[in-house]
Amino acid sequence: MSTLEARFLGTGDAFGSGGRLHTSTLLKASGGSVLVDCGPSTLALLRGQQLDPGLVDMILLTHLHGDHFGGVPYFLMDAHFASGRTRDLCIAGPPGLEQQIRLAHDVLFPGTGPLPFRFGLKFVEWEAGRRDDLGSCQVTPRLVRHSPSLPCFGLRIEFAGRVLAFSGDTEWAATLPDLARDADLFLCECFGCDWAPPGHLAYQTLQAHRAELTCRRLLLTHMGEDMLRRVDGLDCESARDGLVVTLE
Repeated sequence: MSTLEARFLGTGDAFGSGGRLHTSTLLKASGGSVLVDCGPSTLALLRGQQLDPGLVDMILLTHLHGDHFGGVPYFLMDAHFASGRTRDLCIAGPPGLEQQIRLAHDVLFPGTGPLPFRFGLKFVEWEAGRRDDLGSCQVTPRLVRHSPSLPCFGLRIEFAGRVLAFSGDTEWAATLPDLARDADLFLCECFGCDWAPPGHLAYQTLQAHRAELTCRRLLLTHMGEDMLRRVDGLDCESARDGLVVTLE
């Protein structure tokens, strides 16, 4: 069992609350590197921490809101024009992800696509409850409750002999306990303290269900201004931009 490093590049909400940057987590082990979500600031965050985006083997997307996938066109442009990437890349996410990424690319960089990539680019679409073997990791997506207009998923990731769970953006959902079951680490959104808007989770709700989450370690993320003002006084760990957790 190799050492696994979870590096929280960005832990913010869509509004940049508290000056935090958009959602992205880099998982690194001897078997490769995996990005979970890829917000617009992801490429700059990788470069700012002297991390080579060319070594990322796959990008796993929880849902297709801009603060979670808006960095993919920049990542692909960098791979083609700046990095000269030759390593294959897998991008996995909700149904329709290839079309949405290409649409976003056309909006951000008109006239540049489709690019003739020098590397293999594979798209995998999630199916709720199906365990996908993506080579160095296996991923089981579960539907969560975030948007009425598009499918949104939490992810249970088996990588380097560990299990990591990501809630994605969601209010309380019956699938969260299954995602978190015996996970070494569960990164769970928590937008507000006493209250959260529809599609998001409040700390008081999370605490009411805490006994159902049998993960070994819980970290809160995607926090709004109210939650950030109060988080230091709460009985729960939270992630922050730049935090590195090592699982040995």
